[in-house]
Amino acid sequence: MSKKAIAIAVVGDIHDRWDATDGEILKALGIDLVLFVGDFGNESIPVVSAIADLKLPKAAITGNHDCWYTASPWGQRQCPYDRNVEDRVQQQLDLLGETHVGYNKLDFPEFNLTVVGSRPFSWGGPDWKNAAFYRDRFGVEDFQQSTERIVAAVKQAKYDTVLFLGHCGPTGLGDKAEDPCGKDWNPLGGDFGDPDFAEAIAQTRRLGKTIPLVAFGHMHHNLRHTQTQLRKSLAVSPEGTVYLNAARVPRIVTTQSQEQRNFSLVTLEKGQVTQASLIWANLNGEIVSQENLYQLSPQVVQPA
Repeated sequence: MSKKAIAIAVVGDIHDRWDATDGEILKALGIDLVLFVGDFGNESIPVVSAIADLKLPKAAITGNHDCWYTASPWGQRQCPYDRNVEDRVQQQLDLLGETHVGYNKLDFPEFNLTVVGSRPFSWGGPDWKNAAFYRDRFGVEDFQQSTERIVAAVKQAKYDTVLFLGHCGPTGLGDKAEDPCGKDWNPLGGDFGDPDFAEAIAQTRRLGKTIPLVAFGHMHHNLRHTQTQLRKSLAVSPEGTVYLNAARVPRIVTTQSQEQRNFSLVTLEKGQVTQASLIWANLNGEIVSQENLYQLSPQVVQPA
């Protein structure tokens, strides 16, 4: 039986900025479940190993940087290690084990929910990229087959409450540069979300599942074309699903007085997201600043 409210931390694109202290901060914050949206580093085995060692309930998905030297001919040419000797993509998957939910699911009986992953190693956008990589690694050759893999995981979910975890978010969250998955490089604008992810979410709703949260990253909050605003972090669908982009990069900063690390915090209550915020915590796990992103009115919360 899960407790009344579940405290979830969504860890945005890490890009090598993670260590054991982060785990201690999460424990100090009273986090019940940790969701990692990928981009741990450029195929960084040490970072993934540290995340695998985290002693908290967790689920993770890999991002484009986690196949940086493997997925494309360009990356292979830049590769700093011998790919004939090492397979660092597979090493990461082996380290994460069942925690990696890309094209898979992980049931959490203690919370009465299932976390389902979208397409792993996503680069985002409307074009099917890295075709050989997906064909050889996953037997997937196009967006339709990718959607089928995600929905197959949904159908295996033990619980009717499904949290979706992706690296890039789904299409449908806006086509402006500042939207959660908007294209912020020239030419500006356009929805750069994953179409297979969006279709999988739609099919999951038709299966009667409840989707309170879709968490992702990839598109950083700092926009490339302007410093006058940040990317929108959150959107809410007519069905009440909260779509959260957690990619505040860099996630570790040092001020004049202290080091601070960011996490996106989500409260799940009776199968609904009731609150979401982005916080910066010090090394003692104390919140030093907080940006409130979402608050559900108490009268909207459905009875158990």
